[in-house]
Amino acid sequence: MKKFLFLIAFLVIVLAIGQSSHLLPEIKLEKYLKLPSVQQSLTSEKEKKTVVYEESVITKVVEDSLPSVVTVGISTSIQPQDVFEINPFNPFSPFQRIPGQTKKIEQNIGSGFIISNDGLIITNKHVVADTNATYKVLTNDSKKYDVLKIYRDPLNDLAILKTNASGLKPLKLGDSSRLKLGQLAIAIGTPLGEFTNTVTKGIVSGLGRGITAGSPFEGYVEKLDNVIQTDAPISPGNSGGPLLNSSGEVIGINAAIAQEGQNIGFAIPVNVIKDLIENFNKQGGSFEKPYLGIRYKMIDKQTALLNDVVEGAYIIQVVQGSPAEKAGLQEEDIIIEFDGQKVKGDDDQGMAKLIMKKKVGDVVGVKVSRNKQVKTFSLKLESSSQ
Repeated sequence: MKKFLFLIAFLVIVLAIGQSSHLLPEIKLEKYLKLPSVQQSLTSEKEKKTVVYEESVITKVVEDSLPSVVTVGISTSIQPQDVFEINPFNPFSPFQRIPGQTKKIEQNIGSGFIISNDGLIITNKHVVADTNATYKVLTNDSKKYDVLKIYRDPLNDLAILKTNASGLKPLKLGDSSRLKLGQLAIAIGTPLGEFTNTVTKGIVSGLGRGITAGSPFEGYVEKLDNVIQTDAPISPGNSGGPLLNSSGEVIGINAAIAQEGQNIGFAIPVNVIKDLIENFNKQGGSFEKPYLGIRYKMIDKQTALLNDVVEGAYIIQVVQGSPAEKAGLQEEDIIIEFDGQKVKGDDDQGMAKLIMKKKVGDVVGVKVSRNKQVKTFSLKLESSSQ
């Protein structure tokens, strides 16, 4: 009987609890189970999509750009220094001199990229600085082409190469004036002259930097202003290769690395390249440059006042047989006017810029200050292959 009454009481309690379930305390499963929240799931999915998107952008840029990037190789001869050895069988003259044997060197030294379908390629001037050497370019499909002509920009560390190729795919040039800090930067080149078409990526780390660029292969240095800084890994041999944005447009040409830092590379802005191409086309696409034939030093206003001279280009040396010598220019002359334009001494490249605007064969008037007297000369610009 007691068992029966206990069973009835238990059933009544269960029914009462079922009808009043809202009185039960809330049980939070999260307290016992680690379940992801909706916000966490959305954040994780967003991060995943961002990573996938960035990867697809980079792979697309690389796929489209690789056919337009080249490796630059050099062929030259070097004369090692003479070697001195001791000859024990000659006590009167124990040291004998052994002349160094000429060695021919062929190696990849830099990078470049195609700017026209008829074989024009851009690279750094310091990559092709040796005027006695011959150069070749290697494309992504392993084809080799001879470099027939080289146009070296006297104002910047740039050079245009003419090859015997045709049907090439040029890269699209962007606008470096619109660059923003933090935007994606992709570098392609041949680091150390060995690993062709290596791809690295980073961001635009700085703008408007001033650096000194050079090549460990050529021993050549040049001061560059207003360059782009990037943390995309760049090594010797990357010089001349393109720095690209997420649209696959060239935003700069890789020029140098910081020797004392890691992941600090520099590129010449693409707008400088566009100016070079424009000047090149204005000269009819000629690889001949107008040549004056002087070595000079610019004198700014302050220096001129301190030394009681005029502002302009002070001639240090007149090259024998040059247009300057033929016209009658002399050492210690100060060029104050070139073809009707004043020579400004506060611009280190001012004189070179004036000459670059002219063509081979142009006849120009030059005014100089000689012993504080102004003299006028007329000269005909000749061709320079350097």
